[in-house]
Amino acid sequence: MRIGILAVQGNFREHAAMLRELGAEPVEVRKPEQLDGLDGLIVPGGESTTFMRLMRLYGLDEAISGFEGPIMGTCAGMIVLDKEHLGLIDLEVDRNAYGRQVASFEADLKLSGHGEPLRGVFIRAPRVRSTGADVEVLAEHDGEPVLVRDGRILVASFHPELTEDTRVHELFLNQVREAMSVRA
Repeated sequence: MRIGILAVQGNFREHAAMLRELGAEPVEVRKPEQLDGLDGLIVPGGESTTFMRLMRLYGLDEAISGFEGPIMGTCAGMIVLDKEHLGLIDLEVDRNAYGRQVASFEADLKLSGHGEPLRGVFIRAPRVRSTGADVEVLAEHDGEPVLVRDGRILVASFHPELTEDTRVHELFLNQVREAMSVRA
């Protein structure tokens, strides 16, 4: 299973390490043609304005919009995929809504279908303003969605790659496996 990680900026190395640990092959993506043959894609955390600028510069915005496999976005990746940017998920978010860098925090999250809490690392995290009717909330913090899925798109307002808990990445890889079995 080959999973691309947008590697123009942000936490792509941490995602790659977690994917390797789970037996997937990470592929750093910096050009549109590098999306060819991938089974899934991760848009990592970083700085969303920088992401969008670099993606437009390299033609990755259109290439990612046309990518048909499952996509996971974390923190800035959530913003990049939302309705106001690439429009791949029926979600509106507010950037840096939990505060500046100094207001970063960690919290235990109840992950749907799991008894043990999931540790969320929130760094200048986006806050979900609204979701479409088909968006499934998988985890909340103080009653607000922080991990959601809309069809093939999974997004988190936190950084699952900065903990040792692999459950968010496992959830994404399971989506990729399901999509691969449908294509086969």
